[in-house]
Amino acid sequence: MKILKAEFAKGVIGDDYSLGNNLPQIAFFGRSNVGKSSVINSLVDRKNLVKVSKIPGKTLKANFFRINYSFYLVDFPGYGYAKHSMKDRNKMIKRIFWYVKHSNVRPKAVFLIIDAKVGLTVLDREMIKILEENKHQIVIIANKIDKLGKTIAEKQLLTIQKEAPCIFVLPYSAKTKEGKDELTQKIASFV
Repeated sequence: MKILKAEFAKGVIGDDYSLGNNLPQIAFFGRSNVGKSSVINSLVDRKNLVKVSKIPGKTLKANFFRINYSFYLVDFPGYGYAKHSMKDRNKMIKRIFWYVKHSNVRPKAVFLIIDAKVGLTVLDREMIKILEENKHQIVIIANKIDKLGKTIAEKQLLTIQKEAPCIFVLPYSAKTKEGKDELTQKIASFV
């Protein structure tokens, strides 16, 4: 699959994730500051389709991007950013939970973006548990792999894979676009 067209479609705050059509949705989740926006921008070969903020946790909406007129990439706000009030963090987490548990629109797959150096956090493990309980297709994108040396990267990927043995783990770099072809193929397999 080649991405020829990518455009912002809608920002959603609330619990209505239907866009009036039956186009498949691919969701992107992750903690604040793991590079979700950068991953999406690198995937579609655009520098600023998704706004990359210098302040982690700034995104408050679930942003829908129509790809090739045939599916949506859905960029959810990052979860777990400490500078948000507990009330704001809980609202964001509730929106994500609503989408994966109760929404009338079920994503074809959820791509969980993590920082390769940090690995899976407690919040990431909780997210995986909820996604598995609700029988979602999950792919872990270990972003920022370019910041690790080869030996350390291999160890980190093994550790991540041991913690999530039934989930495909994709090493990725939004900066160098390492893993872009594999990510595009994975998305194509779901849509």
